[in-house]
Amino acid sequence: MNNYYDYAASTPVSKYVLDSMNPWESEVFANPSAAHTDGKKAFNVIEETRTIIADKIGAMPSEIIFTSGASEANNMALKGVAFQFLDDKCHIITSSIEHKCILNTCSFLERVGFEITYISPNEHGEISPDEVKKAIRENTKLISIHHVNNELGTIQPIADIGAIAFDYDILFHTDAAQSFCKLDIDVDDMDIDMLSLSGHKIYGPKGIGALYIRDVRNSDIVPLIHGGGQELGLRGGTSPTPLIVGLGSAVEHFPEDVSEQQTLFTQVIKNYDFVKNSSLSTVPTIWNITFTSDDEVKRFNIEQNWLTSQGSACNAISNMPSHVLNAIGLSDEEARRTYRISLPPFKCS
Repeated sequence: MNNYYDYAASTPVSKYVLDSMNPWESEVFANPSAAHTDGKKAFNVIEETRTIIADKIGAMPSEIIFTSGASEANNMALKGVAFQFLDDKCHIITSSIEHKCILNTCSFLERVGFEITYISPNEHGEISPDEVKKAIRENTKLISIHHVNNELGTIQPIADIGAIAFDYDILFHTDAAQSFCKLDIDVDDMDIDMLSLSGHKIYGPKGIGALYIRDVRNSDIVPLIHGGGQELGLRGGTSPTPLIVGLGSAVEHFPEDVSEQQTLFTQVIKNYDFVKNSSLSTVPTIWNITFTSDDEVKRFNIEQNWLTSQGSACNAISNMPSHVLNAIGLSDEEARRTYRISLPPFKCS
């Protein structure tokens, strides 16, 4: 996969993860809700994974709720809070450059009567804590700002935003799909009340993620999926033991060394004329660049057979200019010359 430069969209499943999942696919395959011996084995390994994830973000294992991925976790967080206020509705603050699953969830909530404020970024894709503070109203119940932008790689000041939310007694949620395992996260130090994460961004399997919910047993989060009481009644359905085990293994074996592809990329990209669309506060694995001319784009595509994205994978499906690039002031023509090049993840300092 030496020509694959789209790791922000998805990573391969590592050998460690595959090996960890196999026994739970075909040997100990019992339903973890079953009362017999194999069921208890599956239940126990799920609880072990809950601990692995909780330890990574400074949470309690009981505060980790498994989902099908970050999109479901984001929906659970936003709708789970909003649906507590179906009668009198409430106000939610987010940004205009969130992942589409956040923006589409907010659009749905607006259609049924909730008020949403979308904070615009600066030209580097940074969300100002002061602008978030200015947007707070008496009926603001939730602030949702992503940790790392999936197109630009910009790291948002979520600790500052979390502190504001704490001071105003407002719940704070962050989509950490692009930062989990790549940046240090402590939910207490950052005043994070809910955090979404995904397996397939960190060499884990697709179809598994989690939502951290502070003091979940005392929360009033409204479930999206009702079932047989799994995940404290917040997410019904038989727990996918192999996927959950794979997620835990991905966290435990997340790579720490800089990849050869990152070294190669930094050497090669210097040969082209472009502007980088982000500030200094970015993860080193995501480069969002606008080539200076169509000729430079053609030269790049001819010389480098790289699998990259023009925007995120979601925007590639629609073939529309990225909402993120529009939000930071790029014209449609500049957006057309813009590529997101995302490199194999590794642990940032």
